[in-house]
Amino acid sequence: AEMYESDAAYTPGTVVSFGGSKEVTLTQLSSDQRVAGVVSTNPAHIMNSGMQGEFTVAVALTGRVPVSVIGNITAGDRVVTSNRAGVAEVLDMARYQPGVIIGKALQSYSGNGVGVIEVVVGRL
Repeated sequence: AEMYESDAAYTPGTVVSFGGSKEVTLTQLSSDQRVAGVVSTNPAHIMNSGMQGEFTVAVALTGRVPVSVIGNITAGDRVVTSNRAGVAEVLDMARYQPGVIIGKALQSYSGNGVGVIEVVVGRL
């Protein structure tokens, strides 16, 4: 993972994008090309660990990471940002653009609310 300055405190599993008043902020746009990644739960290594600021987050760059998701997702699906703040969803190929994919789902999910599944970040 790598540390980034954020505009608020975000919990692990939150999907963030570059922008806002600091380096990263909550995603709020489906298939956002500005996606930075997912706030890491327990990174094995943290780059830029000396970063200081009012709020900082460790953003996962690669590997297995719990991610907040909505909708129907099948293991192996590519996941992207959704229009629900800080949450991912399955990729709609009609909306695909380079740079929107967060990673591939390791688990399936279906439900009416927000759930958490493991996603392999950085695997397109």
